[in-house]
Amino acid sequence: MDETLKDRSSLTAPLIFLVVFVLHLIPRFIRLLKKSGSSSSEDIKLRAEIKQLMKEANSLSQPSTFAQAAKLKRMAAAKEKELQKSQEMQNKKTFSHSTFLKAVMVLKGITYFALIVWFWGFPLAAFSPQLLQPLGRQLSWSAGNPVNGNAVVGIIPWLVISSRVSDLICQKFLK
Repeated sequence: MDETLKDRSSLTAPLIFLVVFVLHLIPRFIRLLKKSGSSSSEDIKLRAEIKQLMKEANSLSQPSTFAQAAKLKRMAAAKEKELQKSQEMQNKKTFSHSTFLKAVMVLKGITYFALIVWFWGFPLAAFSPQLLQPLGRQLSWSAGNPVNGNAVVGIIPWLVISSRVSDLICQKFLK
């Protein structure tokens, strides 16, 4: 029985870290998708065409070229409407991105709560007391008493540490 507890605790801490890391990656990828879709090549092309048409229309300022200038301005107005429709579609996508972000935040909260309830009073890892010297009692909060003379780490301190490390990894490597 003691050996199964050791096997369980040796795998639990890394698996919890992995779950927390994945929960930190998901919003990063959603934001990345949002940024990549925000300025599509079609929108950039439409803006360039509108600028070019307006430049040509403004250069035709003679009374004899008034009809050509008006035609170019109408074409530019039509392109502006097309660009506006495209931006409205992107706003709908942005709404779905924000909905996904909120859903991930709810999922993260539920997952953290479930992990706390599931592992309350269970030591996730055991370390030498000298290794955790200044913080041994704080890290063993909610994990119970030391096991075999080793200081233990509880679920709440482990979630805090895992969350901070996951955040740091995401900031440094996933820009």
